Amino acid sequence: MMEQKSKPDISSSALHILAMGFMLCDHLWAALFPAEEWLTCIGRIAFPIFAFMIAEGYRRTHNLKRYMLRMLLWACLSEIPFNLIYGGTVIYPYHQNVLWTFLISLLLIFLIEKCRSRFKAVTVWLLSAGLALAGFILGYAVMADYYGAGVMTILTFYFFRGQNWKSRIGQLLCLYILNVELLGGYYYAFSLFGHEVEFVQQGLALLALIPIWLYRGRQGIHNKIFQYFCYGFYPLHIIVLLVIRGFMIR
Repeated sequence: MMEQKSKPDISSSALHILAMGFMLCDHLWAALFPAEEWLTCIGRIAFPIFAFMIAEGYRRTHNLKRYMLRMLLWACLSEIPFNLIYGGTVIYPYHQNVLWTFLISLLLIFLIEKCRSRFKAVTVWLLSAGLALAGFILGYAVMADYYGAGVMTILTFYFFRGQNWKSRIGQLLCLYILNVELLGGYYYAFSLFGHEVEFVQQGLALLALIPIWLYRGRQGIHNKIFQYFCYGFYPLHIIVLLVIRGFMIR
């Protein structure tokens, strides 16, 4: 008998590493190499992967309270480095780091799950829609990174979870609406067969669905060292970029 070929897959730890690499590219562009626009193009892929992992993390965690407290701790630790690189000051109230976006989304998912355990289907859908709208508004109100669209991206992967074609179509449509229609302010114009075509830069975020769809539940590296590396990478790489930029402008 011929051996059945296994489908290609990508682990949770590999997704984290990919997302961190893409994020680093984006921050290298923002902090050090603004002329290298290809870096931020690559960086567009990072957030949807992180968003997917937050939704997946909620599903897999054994202790939601501890998970959210860790997120809160690292959000606070990351705020000053984020303020320095984004606004140039220790206190910058006009934009908050992405971990606050994650935290808002986790709280919303928790509340939606509570509704599911207490109410019937129609009521659950109405309350879920109301909570999603509240999260969308809150994302803009507190000016968390990616704003309300970031919150909705995480909720997209929560609502459309699974590997069936319906979930994938839902993910694709929602990411298109959020990234191209809602966040798509910057675009490239080029000529194709005599017609001018506009390509939205933020639309590159949809490429994140390729590695996400290759994920089949395998965790890969799973230990405390890797966990703290993933959390610590966010503020630490920003601090390193700040130090390098300080040397470059002297």
